[in-house]
Amino acid sequence: MARLDYIWLDGYEPTVNIRTKAQIVDSDWFDGTFEGAPEWGFDGSSTRQAVGEDSDLILKPVRLYENPYIDDGYLVVSEVMNPDGTPHSSNTRARLDEAAGEEFWFGFEQEYVLMSTNGRPLGFPDGGYPEPQGPYYCAVGADNVAGRALVEEHWEACIKAGLGISGINAEVMLGQWEFQCFGKGALRACDDLIAARFLLHRTAEKYNVVANLDPRPIQGDWNGSGLHSNFSFDYLRDVGGTKYINALLDGFAPFHEDHIAVYGAGNDRRLTGAHETASIDHFSYGPSNRAASIRIPIWTIENGWKGYLEDRRPASDADPYQVAGRIIETVGIAHAQALESVG
Repeated sequence: MARLDYIWLDGYEPTVNIRTKAQIVDSDWFDGTFEGAPEWGFDGSSTRQAVGEDSDLILKPVRLYENPYIDDGYLVVSEVMNPDGTPHSSNTRARLDEAAGEEFWFGFEQEYVLMSTNGRPLGFPDGGYPEPQGPYYCAVGADNVAGRALVEEHWEACIKAGLGISGINAEVMLGQWEFQCFGKGALRACDDLIAARFLLHRTAEKYNVVANLDPRPIQGDWNGSGLHSNFSFDYLRDVGGTKYINALLDGFAPFHEDHIAVYGAGNDRRLTGAHETASIDHFSYGPSNRAASIRIPIWTIENGWKGYLEDRRPASDADPYQVAGRIIETVGIAHAQALESVG
């Protein structure tokens, strides 16, 4: 027998939630692949994806990982489909151009805040605040970090599941952390991130802690949380060049509002021009500039202006399928314009 934990995104707006349900299947006919996992149904009226009078929706398996917490268990990332087999309107994964995304590599930097059930970040005293930001980023020591055991357990779970998680670090605000999730191919990268978020919430449950993905959970002189999205594609990795990258990023400027529209709810509270962010009102880019909309990393510059770029605008609660889809679409337009510009 094998246990299958199905994972999907619901229809809540403006921020979707991860949903899950599990079943046991006969291992005599289940072959350990997502193609071998059966489609399943759920009540869409309870997830804001249907009405009660016509609520049956279908879960279509699209990616499968080993469940790090259960022997003979698997995590099944699934798309939501209508009963007639067409993608549901909330199914943003189905709208991502798989062919166009194949050459793209994405590295998502997922920031989040671990919060106690009283709504305060771990390490914050009840009714007050810790010392100002400064000593918490990449810190060690019980006075400077909170929640490391949970974070380490989550990281190990992701590794065991076979996700592309590549690192972790404590972030600028006390109780705030980040993990990095990398994938070759847009769909793989996004699926891995959804599975990693699922495991984060499941691990946090064990500690009676909330993994908060709000982009600005604490007001005041405290950093918000983002989903910095590093991306590359064949030409950028193999050819690049100073003129090309500058022309490519100039081509991003006209689509700034289109990006912001799908980069997560609450970003106006985060993209203020302070706390290592650009202003939500205008597009900017620059070398090593963490106050820009898109940063040109020093690694790319030192590699002959070839490599990757970091879009720092997406919020921590952003839907990765929409983020990747928008970047791919803009690159498709800006790349052609940049080639004409540089001759």
